[in-house]
Amino acid sequence: MQQETHISDSAAAAAFRRLIAHLQHRHDAQNIDLMGLAGFCRNCLADWVMEADGQLTKDQARELIHGMPAAAWKEKYQSEATPEQLERMKESVTKNAGHE
Repeated sequence: MQQETHISDSAAAAAFRRLIAHLQHRHDAQNIDLMGLAGFCRNCLADWVMEADGQLTKDQARELIHGMPAAAWKEKYQSEATPEQLERMKESVTKNAGHE
């Protein structure tokens, strides 16, 4: 059973902004590796922001998270996923079942 977490909205917002700044700085942290380790990536964060906001498009939310249009980020920083990375991602994402 997961413990309920109480974080003030202002603390949560500040921590989230810091996470976004960190991910925008760490281009070497590939989305596929984030997915393989934690079951989420920059695109997941963007989707969550889009869903929570209700006004943003997917492209707008991804630009907020990536710090640039997602297509530009992908072209500049994303490398081709290896079969091992894809397998780790698949295994990791299965652990997300029932959590969303």
